[in-house]
Amino acid sequence: MIIIPAIDIRQGKCVMLKQGKLEHEKIYSNDPVFIAKLWNAKGANRLHIIDLDGAFCGVPQNIEILKNILNSVNCIIQFGGGIRNIKTIEQLIKIGVHKIILGTIVIYNPELFKEIIKKYRDKIIVALDVKNNKVAIAGWKEIVDIDPSEMIHKMELLNVKEVILTDVEKDGTLEGINLENIKQIMSCSKNIKFIVSGGITNLEDINRMKELEKYGLECIIIGKTLYEEKIKFEEIIKIA
Repeated sequence: MIIIPAIDIRQGKCVMLKQGKLEHEKIYSNDPVFIAKLWNAKGANRLHIIDLDGAFCGVPQNIEILKNILNSVNCIIQFGGGIRNIKTIEQLIKIGVHKIILGTIVIYNPELFKEIIKKYRDKIIVALDVKNNKVAIAGWKEIVDIDPSEMIHKMELLNVKEVILTDVEKDGTLEGINLENIKQIMSCSKNIKFIVSGGITNLEDINRMKELEKYGLECIIIGKTLYEEKIKFEEIIKIA
């Protein structure tokens, strides 16, 4: 089980939101590149970088910061936020992004997504953001009438390799995880590797998450808990 620190970027700063709401934004650093180097130095071999400006407007806005991070760390970078066409994907691959996270395009342009997954399968991670047992897209501003299990079934048919499963209602709340909901969704797949995010608060949550490895859990994304120093990255690595 791999632990992935989250770096959410908005207006050039490293921030964390609560349930994706801008009114609950908290700034943790004016220098996301420094934060990336910090987590890398502490032992992170994978980073989860989200361009929140891009997620909200539909086009990545923090590419220069992303480039600086890529040039400053020695680890896998997964990046998402506003990636909605092949040209952007190709640009990101060209600058060295290892994994590209897609969400809105999967729902709104399924034919294009099929083309993308066929061409770049090993590079693509699908973001499955769940709110009230429905799929949330466009920076979690829009809820579509699709059941998460239905979404997983479609991704399995397309031979998608990795899915980030985020509990939107738990994200940034420091209230712990909804293990049963996560397990129920993950159990719909036999082949997908899952990256789980949202609500992880303490070492007990980490220990509980380990039982999901038999359902395909590969990684855990942790954000606010680390920034608020509820638990230390070094402690999580020992358990994971």
